[in-house]
Amino acid sequence: MDPVQRVSSREVYRNNWMTVREDAVRRLDGSEGIYAVVDKPTCAVVIPFDGARFHLVEQFRYPLGLRRWEFPMGTAPDLADVPPPELAARELREETGLIAGSMTDLGVTDVAAGMSSQRGRVFLATDLTQGDVQRELEEQDMRTTWFERGEFEKMIASGDITDAQTLAAYALLLMRERRS
Repeated sequence: MDPVQRVSSREVYRNNWMTVREDAVRRLDGSEGIYAVVDKPTCAVVIPFDGARFHLVEQFRYPLGLRRWEFPMGTAPDLADVPPPELAARELREETGLIAGSMTDLGVTDVAAGMSSQRGRVFLATDLTQGDVQRELEEQDMRTTWFERGEFEKMIASGDITDAQTLAAYALLLMRERRS
């Protein structure tokens, strides 16, 4: 039995990318409470890697009021449930113009488990060729560039890369490399 049971739920907000609901809950001890939950479809996080360098995107993240470097990632519009490998290939092409000859599934992340049902699927993209970017309207300010692995790690250490999904994706890559 789950330690928290949903008693009722009501949608309080919806747009093309997410819904927000408020759930009345009952805990094991019988006490009641409320959870606010952000529901979003699975996102794809893509690590474009040429063997020495990572291709990152930088964009303005409105909630933070900051520009941030991160791996390409995203969800499908209209709350669509797209197969993760297809979504990963689409996000990579859309944001960077890159096309991967090989896309390896590295695992799953929970995006923000304390407030969101969204999960992420991480892919390593290799054997890359350059094509044209196909950015969405919200991504028009996006910049992209290659970073040597050492420079990428320095950016993490200095706080220039703070995106949780990028950090989790890199941890999954490191674990895979250690197993190889």
